[in-house]
Order: sequence, then C-alpha cells, then structure tokens
Amino acid sequence: MTKHTNQASLGKNIKWPLQSLNFFMADLQAGVGPFLGIFLLAHHWNAGLIGSVMTIGGVAGMIMTIPAGALIDATKKKRFYVVLSAAFTIISSGLILLSQNFWLVSISQVATAIAGSVIGPAIIGITLGIVRQKGFNKQNGYNQAFNHAGNVVGSALSGFLGYKYGMPAIFLLAGIFGLLSILSVLMIPAKAIDDKAARGMKEGAGEDKASGLQVLLQCKPLLILAAALAFFHLGNGAMLPLYGLAEAEKHSGNASMFVAMTIVIAQLTMIVTSLLAMKMSETKGYWLVLFISFIALPIRGLIAAYMVSNVGIYPVQILDGIGAGLQSVAVPGLVAHILNGTGRVNIGQGAVMTVQGLGASFSPAIGGWIANGIGYSATFMILGAFAIGSILLWVIFSNTIKESSS
Repeated sequence: MTKHTNQASLGKNIKWPLQSLNFFMADLQAGVGPFLGIFLLAHHWNAGLIGSVMTIGGVAGMIMTIPAGALIDATKKKRFYVVLSAAFTIISSGLILLSQNFWLVSISQVATAIAGSVIGPAIIGITLGIVRQKGFNKQNGYNQAFNHAGNVVGSALSGFLGYKYGMPAIFLLAGIFGLLSILSVLMIPAKAIDDKAARGMKEGAGEDKASGLQVLLQCKPLLILAAALAFFHLGNGAMLPLYGLAEAEKHSGNASMFVAMTIVIAQLTMIVTSLLAMKMSETKGYWLVLFISFIALPIRGLIAAYMVSNVGIYPVQILDGIGAGLQSVAVPGLVAHILNGTGRVNIGQGAVMTVQGLGASFSPAIGGWIANGIGYSATFMILGAFAIGSILLWVIFSNTIKESSS
C-alpha cells in the first residue's frame, strides 16, 4: 500500500477530530470577544477606550499573520502550534479577570491576537494536508459549519452563565473549550497530514523562497481580494460590539444575554450559509459568493441604524451571518485555488488576512470614537457604507477574479 493510499485512509478516520477541533476552537477564538466590551463597560470604560484596546489587539494580529502563514508552510508540527496557541489564549483571557488595567488588558488582547493568527492558517493547513486541493472546498465547508455551530453553543452557554453567575463564568467556559480544542487536535495523527499538500505544493515542485508580501504584490487577483476584504471589515469589525453597546445603553436588562443572542442568531445563519457557500462555489464560482457577502453589509448598517432593539437583532445578525458565513468558505477556498502549486498557500492566506485585518483592527476604534461624537445610528450607516468600496472593486475586476478561479 502506497503512502498516498495510507494517508487517504487516515483522512477518512479523522473526520470527527478535525470537525470537533473547529467546533471547540470557535468559542476559544470568538466567544469572549463580543462579551469583552460589556465586561469592560461594567468596569467604567467608555466606548472609545474599548474600541482602542480591541484595535491594539487587532493590529498585533495583523502584523503576525504573514509570519504565521510562513511558519505553518514551513513546519511539520502544525498540531503543536495549535496546542501552543490555544494555551496562550486561555492564559491571556484569564489575565483580564485579574485586572482591568488598560495596559494589562491590551497585552492580553495582543497575546490572544497573535495566537489567533497562528490557529487560522494551522487549521487550514491541516485540512489541506489531509484532503488536498481536490477535497478542500467541501471539507472546509463542513469545518466552517462546525465552527459556527461551536459559536452557537458557546455563545448560548456564555449568555446563560453570564446571567446566572456573572461575567467571570464566560471566561471560564472559554478556557474549558480551549482544553477540548487541544484534545481534539491531538486526536489527529501527525502522519495523516501531507506536509507538501498542506502548503499547496504539487508533487515535484521547487522550493522557492517567496515571502508572503511578495506573493500578495505579485498576484493581482490576490491583491484585489485583499483590498475588497479590507473595505468590508473596516465597516463590519465594529458593528457587533457597537450594537451590543447601543442596546446596553438604550435598554435595561441583562447585557450578556443580549450579546449572546446576537452571536447565536448570526452563527445559526452561518451554519446554513457556509454549507450553501460550499455548494455555490462548486457550481457558480467564488466571485458570486463573495459578491453577495459584500452586499449584505450596507443593508445591515441601514437596518442597525433604525432598529436597536430586541427585534432588530434578528435582521441585523442574520445579515451578519450571510456575509461572514459566505466568506468563511469562499475566502480560504479562493486563496488556495489561486496559489495552488506555489507551495505558499498559507503565506498567501496570511497576506490576505493581513490586509483584511488592517480594516478589521481599525474598525472598533473608528466606530467607537464616531459613536462618541455623533451617536450609534449614524455610525452604523457609515460603517455599512464602507462595503461600497468592496462592491466596486469586485465589479470592476470581475473578469480577473473569475479567470483566476476557473
């Protein structure tokens, strides 16, 4: 039996460890974030400071995405870096409970962001190394569905525990999910991961030394994708935390339960849209999937501006689920397709994430200070309008993207 056959057989046996990894890792990465603003608000932080500390973490994560992608391309110990990153995230989140000092919280967010910059490419690399390019779109679709399901369960539990026992219980839950993530990744046999396939290298390809930034600048479709995502996330990044703050200031009631509801609604939508994106990508192509995701943000901003309420969270977060759910499948799939054969898929993923992260990291600070000055409603409309840049880029260069993904 050949090595390729052995690895294909192993791939069939690690379906559940891989999907459980995505399930538990979801709460570790995203479960605490939306609740952090409410936690800090309760400790007398204002919206501007909350946005700023989130931006500090976002910038740190952005800076590290290309080196993280290069590391995952080069290493044969991808599971180890998932374990290490999960451990750092658990410890960093726990620091916030000890002190709400601005600089300690900032350090915690920086450490969490750096760990997250490694986890993303590592899971993509592990998946690509197991199922290879041919099976990546389908498996990534299932991975994302489990990831969103993990966010639903984690957020629902966080809301309940926050209501019943207070905010510290939410941080404890994230730690438990982190430990389960570590157990899941250790259940994946190292020999099941083809390291050449994991970095997008074809059999017999050369070992060039292109850096992540060079890959981005030399590949026009990749550059267009990154720019379009930067505009989108410049508007999208601040939408959920600001919507939670707007509700907390406008209405009485338990803030953690409201934030939990916003996450659950979006993530339930993402479960469906990630599976639809998997099918649409195979039949209609990545261009259409991402075009629909960009259109969702301006509509979301308009609705958010006029519906800050327990009713408004449904259309606002359903639209969030549509945009993010489609992108969670289409972006990694398109990058892997564009860079197939280069041996630099994860550096390319990191390069795209860096430019994308530039928008996401500045969004909370921009949104927070705008909200301080002119109010939440106008801020939501401004944030939604940033996606117009994404739409224009996607339409103007549609042929370039379609040709690169054909």
